[in-house]
Parts: sequence; C-alpha cells; structure tokens
Amino acid sequence: MNVRLRHDAIVRSLRRNGTSTVEALADEVGASRRTVLRDISALRDEGFVIHSDVGRGGGLQLDPTSVQTNARLSVPEVFALLISVASMRAAGNLPFGGLADAGLAKIERALPKDKVRDLRAFLDCLHIGQISPLQDLSDMGQMDDTLLPAFEAAFLGRQTIRFGYRDAKGRITKREVEPQAMLILPPLWYLVGWDPSRGDFRHFRMDRISAPEAVEGTTFRRRHVPFEDDVCPYTELEKQKRPIG
Repeated sequence: MNVRLRHDAIVRSLRRNGTSTVEALADEVGASRRTVLRDISALRDEGFVIHSDVGRGGGLQLDPTSVQTNARLSVPEVFALLISVASMRAAGNLPFGGLADAGLAKIERALPKDKVRDLRAFLDCLHIGQISPLQDLSDMGQMDDTLLPAFEAAFLGRQTIRFGYRDAKGRITKREVEPQAMLILPPLWYLVGWDPSRGDFRHFRMDRISAPEAVEGTTFRRRHVPFEDDVCPYTELEKQKRPIG
C-alpha cells in the first residue's frame, strides 16, 4: 500500500471506529508502528486534528469536525471528476447539475497554481460530442484505471504513449502513438492519436486499451485534429457555465 492509500485508510478507520491504537492501525494498513506514527504526523500537517491519549484504554481519536487544509487530489482525479460531469451533461443525464458544478468549483479553487495549470492543459485536449444512434455498444467494456495517470504524463509531457489494443474483431496489437486529444461520445471515450507509421490520425476506444504507458525520452508536436462539426472542445462548453481555477 503506497503512502497516499495508507493515509486514506487511516483517516477512514479513525472516522469509522472513533478510537484506535497505533498498533491496530499498523495491522490494518500492513505497516510498521514507526511508519504509522510518521503517517499520523503527516496527516496532522495536512490539517487533520488527531488527539492522542496515553495510558491504558488510550489511543488515537480524529476530531469529527476535522478537515484537511491542503488539497490532496491529483490532476487526473480532478480531471476524472470534471469529465464525468461533462459526459453526463452531454448525455442529458446530470441530476443536481448546479450542485455538482459548485462542488467542482470549490475543488478547483483548492488546487495549487501548478496543478491548476496542468489541469487547464489537460482539459484543452478534451472534446465532447454525440454518439451515433447506429453505434454498436454490445461489446463495451471497462476502462483501465491506469489510463488517466498515463495520459497525464503523455499529454502534459508531450510523450508518445504505448499500449495494447483490442480491435472490433478481438485481435490484440501493440500500438505507440502521439496523443493529440481525448474524445467523449457518451458512453464511449476515445483516445485520438497521430500514428507516425501510418501518417494519419487514429481513434482508439479507451475500453479496448490495456497497459498504457508514457514512453520516456520521446517527444512530439501538437497537431490540429479535424473533428466533426458537432464535436465541441470542453473548454468552450465550460465557458458558458463557470471559469476554471
């Protein structure tokens, strides 16, 4: 379990149980007592109020009104929230849209400036449109959880991206392309990449991509992607509602 997951697990345990001990938390997260003590210190630095009682029956308690003062969301996590809301809105299925926008605005304002800059650059690559009613969705699968972190490195670092791809006939090939855009046609999501070997753009359904990774040491130039007229850049869509940052 990495540091971040361990911190989240500790906070969840303290909120759920009310009181716990260092030893119990160490057993729960699979770490040493010393590591958990460092984690507790780090959580306090982030704004969580965690009380310590010594002696028999003592332990750790998280103040129920305690909240962290530093945003810990990563750029891909905020991006995922934004595009999930955007895709639901594009599909005409976004209940409580005003509350969702207000909540996202608070998250964005809590981000440090460097993350806001990366988020804007990430969103510049996103486009949204409407799916054809003739599109076959019978084989739609789950998307790989590692897609967005890999995309962050590839899009922001201008690195090519390598992945396995399963085509409509089930054949799996290895691909390496220059990521130029992301396209959402709810409920399908696509990576739009420039394929140097074919000298053309290719659309890859994200639910057919596996084991994506940004290729270090590579670079490419941004290209204009010729989308259909009914495809709208996400940033243009959001200008009608609220600014980012």
